[in-house]
Amino acid sequence: MARNRLPAPGENKMRTMPVGKLLFTMALPLALSMLVQAFYNIVDSFFVAKVNEDAVTALSFAFPIQNLQIGCATGIAVGMNSLLSKSLGEGNQEQANRAAGNGIILTMVLVVGFMLFGAFGTEGYYSVFGANDRTTQYGISYTSICSLFTLGIFVEILGERLLQASGRTIYTLFTQGTGAVLNIILDPLFILGTEGLAEMGIHLPFYVPRMEVAGAAIATVIGQWVAAIMAVIFNLTKNHDVHFAVKYLKPRKDIIRKVLSVGVPSMIMMAIGSVMNFCMNKIFMGFDGQTPAAVFGIYFRLQSFFLMPLFGINNASISIVAYNYGARQPKRILKTLKCALGSAVVVMLIGLTVFQIFPETLMGIFSSGEESAALVRMGITALRIVSLHFPLAAIGIALGASFQALGIGIYSTITSLCRQLVVLVPAAYLLSLSGNVDAVWWSFVLAEFVSSALTVFFFLRIYRKKVKPLM
Repeated sequence: MARNRLPAPGENKMRTMPVGKLLFTMALPLALSMLVQAFYNIVDSFFVAKVNEDAVTALSFAFPIQNLQIGCATGIAVGMNSLLSKSLGEGNQEQANRAAGNGIILTMVLVVGFMLFGAFGTEGYYSVFGANDRTTQYGISYTSICSLFTLGIFVEILGERLLQASGRTIYTLFTQGTGAVLNIILDPLFILGTEGLAEMGIHLPFYVPRMEVAGAAIATVIGQWVAAIMAVIFNLTKNHDVHFAVKYLKPRKDIIRKVLSVGVPSMIMMAIGSVMNFCMNKIFMGFDGQTPAAVFGIYFRLQSFFLMPLFGINNASISIVAYNYGARQPKRILKTLKCALGSAVVVMLIGLTVFQIFPETLMGIFSSGEESAALVRMGITALRIVSLHFPLAAIGIALGASFQALGIGIYSTITSLCRQLVVLVPAAYLLSLSGNVDAVWWSFVLAEFVSSALTVFFFLRIYRKKVKPLM
């Protein structure tokens, strides 16, 4: 049995390094790489906006499917990550290896499901919105490409979480960063083509056809696949805490159950986000024209510039808390959460300031001339209202890491349900009955207030039941 155990738990930096420094060194690469991801989402929308407003609206409709893909990939990875980190903290090498192997199996099952949707389900999905023909065709081409080649994002996320679980987050900076930079380079090339770039004063010695929204999807997929290949290479050559072998790919009910107990709530949370986006798009399409739906899509891309660093902090703290829970180190658990909370609040206060002072500049990024004047005007009001909930979101995200790390993912599901469905969608619908689209944005503030209150309540409960007894 000795060969199945790690040499000495104290050798792992998640047990010995000062918590503030540990969180910083683990979260910084994740936050930076996610910032690059957020930046390329904005670049994506910037060049798509050069096509027309219908193209921007199509991306807004595509977002729920993309979000669901990322959510399912992240759910399996988070469930695997939680069990793997806990196993490493306990010194149980065999269980750590099997957690990784069964995570791979579950990932492949989901990949097949999304590929089938890409082949047969996109037309039915877009028929629901009642958008014009051009928006519908843009959306079908974008979503079909991203779904048929979804293997890249699944492998990328799984590989990055394997590195994260053993404390090697620095490598995720290279995987996500490389994929995002590649996407940024390819976006204008594939979306506008050689002739479109020439109109912007950029002359290329070779010809690339103008592919518009389909080009954005191709650029995204290529970036994901390159990042996935890098993640696989880093795990095989650098991640010595996890042993990869064919025997660990055998399904084990007990391991799958443990992975899904944390992973399914995480998937449900992201699925809730997709349902929320779908419902909000339907509500905004109830107003005259497609501009409110386009503004909604732009807002989500802009807010990701601040939310992505928060998720980097969140993911790093999940690994640290899970490891130290397995190692029975309650003081390090609490200090990690305090550091994460302070960092999250600072990031979101910066976001609030930017949205309040520079909304016209932000919306101007997606303007394509006078025809976008209404979009810019509506977006300025939307950004100023919705950003009021940013500090509350920081509290919910930072403290919510403890729910997944300590194996009670259902709390995350409940708070997410309140934030995105139970409160937000009904409130948005009722406010939309006023006929004033500006009123709908206040539903985000109300929903975040309720969710944050629940998060604090659940955190105090989990502290009393799981952390305090360790002291």
